[in-house]
Amino acid sequence: MKRTADLPHHPPPVVGFADCYTGGFVDAFHVHDRAQLSLFLAGSVTINTQDESFVLGPGQGMWLPANTLHQATCRTDLAFQVVYVDSSLIGPDLLPSKMFEASSLIRGLVDEIIAMTFQFTMDERMSAIARLLVDEVRRGRRIAERLLFPSDHRLRRVCEAIIAQPGDGHDIDYWAREAGMARRTFTRLFQQEMGMGFAAWRRRVRVVEAASRIAAGQSIAKVAFDLGYDNAGSFSTMFHRTFGVAPSSLRFSSIPAPLP
Repeated sequence: MKRTADLPHHPPPVVGFADCYTGGFVDAFHVHDRAQLSLFLAGSVTINTQDESFVLGPGQGMWLPANTLHQATCRTDLAFQVVYVDSSLIGPDLLPSKMFEASSLIRGLVDEIIAMTFQFTMDERMSAIARLLVDEVRRGRRIAERLLFPSDHRLRRVCEAIIAQPGDGHDIDYWAREAGMARRTFTRLFQQEMGMGFAAWRRRVRVVEAASRIAAGQSIAKVAFDLGYDNAGSFSTMFHRTFGVAPSSLRFSSIPAPLP
């Protein structure tokens, strides 16, 4: 196992390693001078950037452009692979932050890069592998929906707290007080910044969280209870309304994209 600190001072244009973290570990906000591709093999993680939040589980990948400020919070024990890609291998077309399903080809290319450790010559073959990997990430189907953060720091503080504890049952008056606002000001500003009401946004947080947990193998009943639903039936109704599929459909598939 290797960590970022163990990388050589002058690594090849593409370099990767495998690692694992224990549940509860928080990799505080930081940046890399290269693009970062992470593939998650086991466990669940929340990745926050300055403007967005992503919840990822096994079989999913996350691409972050170079110099993207980000934080990772391990919701469970986590096993993953990470590859750092120099901008010279990406090309002129921008590849923004993206959460996607990791195909068998992407997994194989990442395995090949990691197997080379850090002691290899960036020959024609390795250059072709790296460019094909970037192309496959670019083509990969985006999954789920990122959760946007508001620009107002008071609202962001509330949103971060809810994402950290999506089953929290406090009402809107409580969160308005936490933000230091009157309820009317809070609801108006939230709608203005997020394009939806507070209750709708919190429901979306819960179903995205639920999708990740169910895909990872948790029972629907337990997920519904943990996220504050009175029963599995009401939870399933809300889930279907958001994703257009029943929660049971996630047992052996990826997190779907929420309906517009």
